[in-house]
Amino acid sequence: MLKRTCTCGDSRKDQAGNTVILSGWVNTYRDQGKSLVFIDLRDRYGMTQVVFDGEDSPADVMELGSSLRREDVVSVEGIIRVRDGKPNAKLATGEIELVAQKIEVINRTAKLPILPDDHDADGIGEEHRLRHRYIDLRRPRMQKILALRHKITQFTRNFFADNGFLEIETPLLITPTPEGARDFIVPSRHQAGHWYALPQSPQIFKQILMVAGCDKYMQICKCLRDEDPRADRQAEFTQIDLEMSFVEQDDVLKIMGEFAISLYKEVGGIDLGELPQMSWKDAMDNYGSDRPDIRFDLQLADVTEIASKTEFKVFTEACNSGGSVKAMRVPGGAEKLTRKKTDGFAEIAKTYGAGGLPVVKYQGGEFATGVAKFVEPIKNELVEALGLVDGDLVMFGVGSYRVACTSLGEVRLAVAKELDLIPEGMFRGLWVIDFPMFDWNEDAERWVSEHHPFTAPLASHLDTLESDPGNCLSSGYDLVINGAEVGGGSIRIHNPEVQSKVFGLLGLSQEEAENKFGFLLNALRFGAPPHGGVAFGLDRLVMMMIGTTNIRDVIAFPKTQTGADLMCEAPGAADPAQLEELGIIMREPVDSTEQA
Repeated sequence: MLKRTCTCGDSRKDQAGNTVILSGWVNTYRDQGKSLVFIDLRDRYGMTQVVFDGEDSPADVMELGSSLRREDVVSVEGIIRVRDGKPNAKLATGEIELVAQKIEVINRTAKLPILPDDHDADGIGEEHRLRHRYIDLRRPRMQKILALRHKITQFTRNFFADNGFLEIETPLLITPTPEGARDFIVPSRHQAGHWYALPQSPQIFKQILMVAGCDKYMQICKCLRDEDPRADRQAEFTQIDLEMSFVEQDDVLKIMGEFAISLYKEVGGIDLGELPQMSWKDAMDNYGSDRPDIRFDLQLADVTEIASKTEFKVFTEACNSGGSVKAMRVPGGAEKLTRKKTDGFAEIAKTYGAGGLPVVKYQGGEFATGVAKFVEPIKNELVEALGLVDGDLVMFGVGSYRVACTSLGEVRLAVAKELDLIPEGMFRGLWVIDFPMFDWNEDAERWVSEHHPFTAPLASHLDTLESDPGNCLSSGYDLVINGAEVGGGSIRIHNPEVQSKVFGLLGLSQEEAENKFGFLLNALRFGAPPHGGVAFGLDRLVMMMIGTTNIRDVIAFPKTQTGADLMCEAPGAADPAQLEELGIIMREPVDSTEQA
């Protein structure tokens, strides 16, 4: 076997005359006739042009070289020489070529179902690519993504090791815990009729590690949630999980902010600058989102009081029921955004609970089109409140406070994309803090946690925990970069009495709390230090740095939208004998079309 002496990305013109051995895949093949064949040989480090020249290559090597085709696996021994003519500027090795002296064909490929070309990938169905992922991963872009992911994980381990964190593994087979999504469950063979759950996160275990005196914990871990996938979410994903003892919120934000800034600079070559803090209320008020994109200035304004003076039923009903009316000025929008465009934005607003999207143009000192006749009586107040100038368009978000903010906030993002307001290549981040402790669920008629049930209230709001839970603020915080939540956490509850009160507000009886979280509550009773932490989404960090919106691009072996692994054909049927051993009886699945 010809054993490679360097990679396909190594050789340069100052090595001309050296004999080397390269191994890799045939990326391209060009038969120039007259006993002259060129191939580009590829590995994950780069490509080198190999020439089979009848004058300089032995006859048997020439014969084998002429028989090569794309994705054949070969090793070639040859002499490096400077290329005649203009270098290939697309290759790091573009000034040289390897003149083949020996060749070993290791493996000839069968007819390829796909080609590993970046320029062809967009034209190939994603399911087809995932079914043949072993070829798809050969693409230079995918190799770059895998390398970036490796660099991020290596930087993470080194950074936190240097700051005194211990990397500790937590179990994958645990007891079910309600964390907002369905658990994946696993039957137990030894305890018939009982089931494990796969962890949605290591949340409880990392808190217990703090009780155990570990002080600083870190883990790059798999998390599993049986929820519907979307572009930036998979049922199986990876977290950078962290926890610290004897800390307050600012202590956590300081070191985690240093990590994020250093990671982006050292691995991504990106300057995040400072990470300011913004309250949840300010984020919702000004950007309509708890993960605001602050790269552009389009902001919302509260015009509830002004809108209440109109006779527009949509406004007055919201105002009279305790709701809100938010407004957004779009500079130059009167000309730039057609009726068709604003109708499209209205559909977005409806998706987020709004009844529609009232709009009005401001032209020549007057309101025109849309809801012009309704807002004419408040023209002067609206112009002053929004700073309107000629040619502006005003959009309104109407409904409950959250609906008014969120619906218009989503429209804000769509308008920014439509008008190219988002600066290309810019990265801006911030910490969103002071989240509400709870949100009221109308359907369940009870409070639900804004973050999770182990988040502590702000010390200054502890007295309002039971007396006014709707206005109680938590010590939860999220790191948001370019409008995406890349990390989140909180200071945890370390007092068992406070934890019991929170469970009570969430509708859990003491008995239910003991059944579901007894081991955590017991741990808190035996000397729990104050503690808090963060979990960063590793997949989202990679997505952001590489510039993709599809999480499947940054996971080596991802699932489809329906949770299937097309390459290894999972999930699949279980062996009936194994089911019998586990005491599981299968029934015929219900056909969803028949149900309908």
